[in-house]
Amino acid sequence: MLCLLSGTSWAGGIMIYEAGQEGMGLANAGAAALATDPSVLMNNPAGLSQLPGTQINANGQVLLGHIRFSRDSGNQFDGNEGGNALQYLPGASFFISHQLDERSSIGFGSYGNFGLALDYDDDWAGRYFTQEAAIIGVSLQPTYAYKITDDLSVGIGPRLMYAYYRTEVGINNNLLGLADRPDGQLEYKDTDVGTGVNLGLLYRLNERTVLGLAYTSKVDLEFKDRPKLDDISNPLLNVALNRINVNDLEVDMEVPQTVLLSAAYDLDSQWKLLSSLGWQQWSQFGKIGVEVDADNVDASRSVDRQYKDTWHVSVGAQYQLSRQVRWNMGVAYDSSMVDDSDRTVDLPTAETWRFATGVNYTVEEGLDLHLAYTLIWLGDMEVDQTKRRSGTTLSGTYENAAIHAIGGGAVWRF
Repeated sequence: MLCLLSGTSWAGGIMIYEAGQEGMGLANAGAAALATDPSVLMNNPAGLSQLPGTQINANGQVLLGHIRFSRDSGNQFDGNEGGNALQYLPGASFFISHQLDERSSIGFGSYGNFGLALDYDDDWAGRYFTQEAAIIGVSLQPTYAYKITDDLSVGIGPRLMYAYYRTEVGINNNLLGLADRPDGQLEYKDTDVGTGVNLGLLYRLNERTVLGLAYTSKVDLEFKDRPKLDDISNPLLNVALNRINVNDLEVDMEVPQTVLLSAAYDLDSQWKLLSSLGWQQWSQFGKIGVEVDADNVDASRSVDRQYKDTWHVSVGAQYQLSRQVRWNMGVAYDSSMVDDSDRTVDLPTAETWRFATGVNYTVEEGLDLHLAYTLIWLGDMEVDQTKRRSGTTLSGTYENAAIHAIGGGAVWRF
């Protein structure tokens, strides 16, 4: 269920704009101001006030990744280069809205807009930092919107997030200089449920311009479980692991609070111009890294990744080619949640460009179909990650890193 209800890609951090909805073809431009279907509740709950009758929106998407690591001359670990860490990942979302009266509307959404999933070869050079890493959050959001005046609407959406965390990492049984031994492995996984709230304002400035302002609160998650340790054959390493109480491993995580300001402007009867400006507080994300780092004295098990807040800016447009066909296009930029010197292989992220397009087709009155494509471009991402205790360095580059997102769905109106 988690794989079907959530997707994975990189925004400034690991927030997801692509949920298969029509707005996916706009690169998040106008996301808090454009209310064309129930998926708007994910970005601005107040947008439900603009939807007449009852509407249902079902979407699906697939992400095709090119995340390949290449070692350079500074690398000190043996092993291969890990393969494509993100080959493909499916996802889906569902939204429904209902107009109660002229002022009030309600809705519900099930979507995944937070997460990552990476899977490297088990014997790759970076296996002591990560072999597999998955953080997936699925949000369930009932929503209420109210028109204060004909021009001003407010909305609120309490959010329940079910989160899953899993990591596998290799353990070097030869770290302490003993005989040649095969690697051990640590596997850790847990689930948690967190709560938050989405708040929104929608204001029609004039007959051509709509402004949207949305706030998403943080969601606190706490994963606490006993890691599974396999094939730890180094007796000194066993002593070091016992010294850090490895049977009780806690990973605290904070899904960041966000602010999004959007605008939609009707240039004429065919063209609508869109823009968004956003902020995400990744500096409070937490110490999500789990790895074993040991020497002949002690061992450690978690790492502070030095994350920082990110900014988002996007511009886009909609063109009504005919009564039945609407063409979407957008470009977006997200700053990086890490400096180049702090980038890690369990979350290889950087500044990100999005180039999106899509089409909406009205089959008949009450039924629209949409299809969208987004190129998520991360470019070259250098990594220079060192074990603090042993001093051994993993060095290389993710060359031309990119993700291709393809999504589509339908909207039924009653």
